[in-house]
Amino acid sequence: MGAPIYLNHLEKQESLDVLNYQVRSCERCRLSLTRKHALPGEGNIDARIMIVALSPGTKENLANRMFVGPSGKVLEKLFHAAGISRELIFMTNLVKCMLPGNRKPEKNEIELCGTFLDDEISIIQPELIAPLGHYAARAVFQKFHSDAPVRFGELLQIDGQKIYPLSHPAALLYNPSFETETIEKYKKLKTFL
Repeated sequence: MGAPIYLNHLEKQESLDVLNYQVRSCERCRLSLTRKHALPGEGNIDARIMIVALSPGTKENLANRMFVGPSGKVLEKLFHAAGISRELIFMTNLVKCMLPGNRKPEKNEIELCGTFLDDEISIIQPELIAPLGHYAARAVFQKFHSDAPVRFGELLQIDGQKIYPLSHPAALLYNPSFETETIEKYKKLKTFL
């Protein structure tokens, strides 16, 4: 990641439009053969916070929108409990296409899609990046040249970028006993707004 070039709102939108076209028409890997949509980031282009999830799920792949499935409902609940509006955040995925069978991403898929995430970070210029889940956190750490262990809810300053890894909302679908603890970690996001 190079030194940021500061963009005004119109320049950001124009740059994002070009990037989104590149994402939607991407055929860099075989995921392009199984997806319905390649899903670029969405949300407030002047956001101070960027959420980075792993990849679109089945519902997101069909709807061509982020977090519209079961984990989206959990995320909305976490945002509501934290007093955060989704409209204030920019959200994107590490891998832009659905991973068949919710499998783990392959290294080349992360690398090939990683350039899109680099560009999104350069365009949005968030003060804070909040990767959701281990894979997204590990990839974001690597982008900023860190091999720090992933600890959810711990703010790091890596290579000049604030990074605040959080557990993915889908984790609560499988283990709701962590809800109170997870809400407390998401509440800290509000302080960054």
